[in-house]
Amino acid sequence: MQEQVLVEESRNGALECVHSGHICGVGADGEVRYAVGDADYVAFLRSSGKPVQAIPVFKHGVPAKYGLTEKEMAIMMGSHRAEPFHVEALEGLLAKLGLSESHLVCKPTYPLGIQAKEDVIRSGGPQRSIYHNCSGKHLGTLALCKAMGYPLEDYYDISHPAQQEILSTLAYLSEYPRERITLGTDGCGFPVFAIPLRNLAKVYLKLACPELIDDVAVRSAVETIVRLMNDHYEMIAGTDRICSALLMDPNIVAKGGAKGIYCFGLKREKLGFAFKVLDGSEDEWPLIAASILEQIGYPGRETIDRMYALAPQDIVNDNGKVVGMNKAVFRMENR
Repeated sequence: MQEQVLVEESRNGALECVHSGHICGVGADGEVRYAVGDADYVAFLRSSGKPVQAIPVFKHGVPAKYGLTEKEMAIMMGSHRAEPFHVEALEGLLAKLGLSESHLVCKPTYPLGIQAKEDVIRSGGPQRSIYHNCSGKHLGTLALCKAMGYPLEDYYDISHPAQQEILSTLAYLSEYPRERITLGTDGCGFPVFAIPLRNLAKVYLKLACPELIDDVAVRSAVETIVRLMNDHYEMIAGTDRICSALLMDPNIVAKGGAKGIYCFGLKREKLGFAFKVLDGSEDEWPLIAASILEQIGYPGRETIDRMYALAPQDIVNDNGKVVGMNKAVFRMENR
């Protein structure tokens, strides 16, 4: 099935931009309940895979071995903006693991957070590897390597035992054959995986509803990971970011990735969603998430309102004048 328009941007009533893509929502039985476009569209997980990539860390009891705080654990699942509270947790991880930033394959950079970046530059601070928004994930995997006696030097290589366990974990949760998972390399140097949206939605269904996971060790790890993501939502993204805004709702587990991929699961409703904006834009995520929640009759109005606060439907110019509209235009097919 062809992609469908998800969001339209108009200016003075004239259509200016369209953002097309695919949406898939699965129910407790793993079957597709809602669809827009192609539920079998194969997409790279990018950072939406971070909760899965963290499962081996928790499955093997690594945080207890090193006495990690909850914030230090939570940032392993995060795409942080290197705000001061993020950096504090990352430096805590380095100290407790006995590692230096030179162990990280992700290269030195400035923070993604605008204010954080300005503060570093104004103070004459250097670029740092822990400022990379994936550094928490990398430190988590390095912690796993230290705990399991794996080599540290090539922790990011797909042939490394840590990465092989991550790949197997994704195949298990997604119910997608391991040998059919498409492999690539992410921007941070880690392996990245591509699977159909319906299978990615199944992953987020199980994150939201770990009782659906048969493997006791994996289930226990997921329960801890999701609790940390909800309790410390600020560590998963940062100030005024969609992931943190959704995770403020204890009924939701959510994580996005680069190039337009976004996923969330609803605990009470036992639903998992994955969607892809094909032009790679992230600006439309809150509008799409809000429309999905509205269309299924989600009762958490405050969560929907937070989405519209992040992506207002009114387009306002530099002078504060309303000059156009952003609007989610898709209608989900209920199967």
